Amino acid sequence: MQESPKPKAVTPPASRAVRIPKPAPSLPGSPVPTVRLNKRMADLGLCSRREGDDWIARGWVRVNGVPAVMGQPVALDARIEVAREAEQQQRQQVTILINKPVGYVSGQAEDGHQPAVVLVQPQNRWSECNSRMRWGHEQLRGLAPAGRLDIDSIGLLVLTQDGRVARQLIGEGSDIEKEYLVRVSYGAEALNVQAVFPREKLALLCHGLSLDGQALRPAQVSWQNPEQLRFVLREGKKRQIRRMCEQVGLFVTGLKRVRIGRVNLGHLPIGQWRYLAPHEQF
Repeated sequence: MQESPKPKAVTPPASRAVRIPKPAPSLPGSPVPTVRLNKRMADLGLCSRREGDDWIARGWVRVNGVPAVMGQPVALDARIEVAREAEQQQRQQVTILINKPVGYVSGQAEDGHQPAVVLVQPQNRWSECNSRMRWGHEQLRGLAPAGRLDIDSIGLLVLTQDGRVARQLIGEGSDIEKEYLVRVSYGAEALNVQAVFPREKLALLCHGLSLDGQALRPAQVSWQNPEQLRFVLREGKKRQIRRMCEQVGLFVTGLKRVRIGRVNLGHLPIGQWRYLAPHEQF
């Protein structure tokens, strides 16, 4: 009896090819548009530009089947392949949510104030964080804030090693909503600011103000209670809410960020942190 041929072993691919969106057709005879490879990789959502440069330097990127070189210009329809090592490295990167207290700065230490990242220690991990991720000191390497929260404010701050997350939250053209609860006072009135604050000024907070010579994008601003406003912004200029309030005669006495995109602060205690869960998306 003739033996059946043995099935061939299937070798997993060593790299992942990226499906490239079809570019708009160019005019006959016109030069083919190109862009730097690291920018193209960032535009495709593969990584940040800096991360792309690191992958290229390590030999983890191929363009149209050829190993990539640093600074290489590529056509918009170029086939980009990323080695499995890059994907494995990316899966190990962490994104951390922290409830920043007053007195800590978002980024580098300044004027004697510590950055919020110093709180990212195992003893400050929220007991209800259900991530299976284990804490390790390597998670502090390259961990940086994706957005600001000023020293006098509290609430949700995102720290990440993942360039894709940073690009989504603070990259050019980012459209992610940020929600804040803002306690205010108005003139000599200590109680029921809502009752005495002019409606036309509330309308100005929603749309019509400018900062640093630029018109602000429309915002959602509404009363939560007689002394507290809810702001939803799609931009993040320095001390934006405090400066907006100053323009209409309000003084901010407390500011708390409670949401970024679809991720909420929830019951995360002040000064504690948790990992962004795999199912959570901004």
